[in-house]
Amino acid sequence: MSAPLPKAYKDGLQNFYGRDFIVTPDVLIPRPETEQLIDATLNLAGKAYLPGVRPRKRVLPTSPKILDVGTGSGCIAITLKLELPDSDVCGVDISKDALNVAQKNAVKYGVNPHIFIISNLLEKVKFTPDLIVANLPYVDETWDWLDKEALGYEPATSLYAENRGLALIFDLIRQASERGVEYLILEADPCQHEEIIAFALQYNYFVKEIRGFILTLCIPRE
Repeated sequence: MSAPLPKAYKDGLQNFYGRDFIVTPDVLIPRPETEQLIDATLNLAGKAYLPGVRPRKRVLPTSPKILDVGTGSGCIAITLKLELPDSDVCGVDISKDALNVAQKNAVKYGVNPHIFIISNLLEKVKFTPDLIVANLPYVDETWDWLDKEALGYEPATSLYAENRGLALIFDLIRQASERGVEYLILEADPCQHEEIIAFALQYNYFVKEIRGFILTLCIPRE
């Protein structure tokens, strides 16, 4: 492979939301665009995500149950637990190697490592969360702008998905609807948003907010 090893893998660390997380080639390198997923969650919780930013009205419970699907390094789940200490956070992934990294990060930041469990999407999840957050594989291998060489060190199963990159996102929307999950926050390429929104409408999810790569969907309360 001619592309150089990414600095995050050389250092074994990557900053995410102001904290350094352990990363290995078993997990994706956290990206800045994913930090907006944290901002979107804090919005739902009625918390200011930047100094001087007026928080929105809280729509989540005071102690929300949050599920991070495809947790990888655990950076999202751990950050949410640290930013919302009263929340009950769980992270799931299909990769045991990824969860080993997530558990190390949990110990590093004083979070219970047992919040992480093996599960294919919601298959092993025994509770109904108030909110699901997910940075699932969404890259379409046919995108003509894709630099596969630059991504070659990262786990392909964490990057690529079938059905134009949307297969896992669509599966999650279906499963969340079956569980009656009220809020979904999803990361996807902006070129995919229109199709995701159209699909989600079939399951009664409407757009609450679009923030860069991040879509916040909700089922309106009656």
